[in-house]
Amino acid sequence: MEKEFINLLNLNRGILYKICRVYCKEAADRQDLFQEIVLQLWKAYPSFKHQSNMSTWMYRIGMNTAISNYRKEKKRQPSVAFSHLEAALPDLSDTDDMPPETTVLYKAIDQLTQIEKAVVLLYLEEKSYEEMAIILGIGKSNVGVKLNRIKAKLEKIMKSTTF
Repeated sequence: MEKEFINLLNLNRGILYKICRVYCKEAADRQDLFQEIVLQLWKAYPSFKHQSNMSTWMYRIGMNTAISNYRKEKKRQPSVAFSHLEAALPDLSDTDDMPPETTVLYKAIDQLTQIEKAVVLLYLEEKSYEEMAIILGIGKSNVGVKLNRIKAKLEKIMKSTTF
């Protein structure tokens, strides 16, 4: 079971990296969130019934963990980052390799709500409305409505903001 789980993680680690990138700005926070998502996936893995795609299941657990983590962090007092500690942590963002347009898009996405971020992430991953509805726990038609509103909001943010 462990080998199967590790293979699953290796095949779909891009999903987890993207969730971490969207929900955490700092490399240390992304690494913490990544570890928390892996822990939650491991806990849930024995009960996975293969009724949905493995990636859909991973997205759902990953996003629920990210949103829960965000809510917990919001309640905590802000911590002070130590620059000498950050240098020792691996950076999961690969922002140096990103085209400028992608960097601008991520900055605009940072201004969205947590649910809006989840919808955008799934859209960018080319998930169907049905898959998005399952992952987010909302109706298929609601996905379309949210997506149209988010696109308009992102367009407005990108036009009005200089990054």
